[in-house]
Amino acid sequence: MFSRQLALLLESGSDVAGSLELLQAQVTNRHFKRIIGEIVSDIRAGILLSQAMKKHPRAFPPVYHRLVAIGERTGNLETVLRRAADYLERIVATQKNVRNALMYPAIVFLVAIVVIVVMFTYIFPAFSDLYRAFDVELPALTTAFIAASDWLQANGLYLLLGIVAAIVAGYIYTRTPRGKYQWGKLMFTLPLIGRINLLNELSRCCRSVALLYGSGLPLPEITTLVSDSTTNKVMQESLTNVRQGMIAGEGLSAPMRRDKLFLPLMVQMAAVGEATGNLDATLTAAAEAYEAMADDKTKSAIALITPAMTLIIGVIVALLALTLFSTLYSIYGQIGV
Repeated sequence: MFSRQLALLLESGSDVAGSLELLQAQVTNRHFKRIIGEIVSDIRAGILLSQAMKKHPRAFPPVYHRLVAIGERTGNLETVLRRAADYLERIVATQKNVRNALMYPAIVFLVAIVVIVVMFTYIFPAFSDLYRAFDVELPALTTAFIAASDWLQANGLYLLLGIVAAIVAGYIYTRTPRGKYQWGKLMFTLPLIGRINLLNELSRCCRSVALLYGSGLPLPEITTLVSDSTTNKVMQESLTNVRQGMIAGEGLSAPMRRDKLFLPLMVQMAAVGEATGNLDATLTAAAEAYEAMADDKTKSAIALITPAMTLIIGVIVALLALTLFSTLYSIYGQIGV
């Protein structure tokens, strides 16, 4: 929205600093409002808009402020801003689709954990006291559940602390260079979700290259910008290798073909784009194809995960209920004897 509004104000004849001040007054996010204020101050001091944006990489990533620099150089800042807005909207829409699709399975998983914890920490202890009062022989499954419940009662706090410690240690490890690489590799190899992550990452890569190439940037610089903008270290390493291949005179598609991370469609479209000079159009088509594939795979994964998790919860609850009531009948039978 910021990009579209800025483009509209510039098109109407307003200067950059004045346009940003108008937008600053409308922004509700205090952090973003402060950033716009600092950019306005830099522009008033004689700094270009792209250079002022470059100081705030979390708000304006490398691809964005490099596009702005191209717009300043060519005099087409309004057009570039609209292209950037279209690009950001597609990227955000893809991310939202994945998050929304995974929301229900995540809620079901949390409900399953809560049900199991409640059963073993509140329901089973109450019944186990009743079972012990009769002093009868209990079924093996009931004995196992009672033992697990007693263990959770005695060691639940330590178990929770251990889980928290493991999560913290894992988070710290993923902040290290090796940890970031392993995390990026895991994101591409997870069952069901890994392929979706790869398709979304390749789609974003294709759109970024198409956008920057259509704006007039050379391919080696484009791959550097796209590599810097990705958070996945595996993809970052692959793009760095592609850039080195291009510097060696191999073009774009040849070094891509040697890396299995780049799927055949993207490599073929890159080769066609190089041959015809329409690399932006061919990679945009590849991005749209990958987005459609990712959407289909996401829906298929949800269609598989949701009933599977519901079935697992049902089996767990049914097993616990069956254990409780079968034990009661066993007790009554032994008392009757």
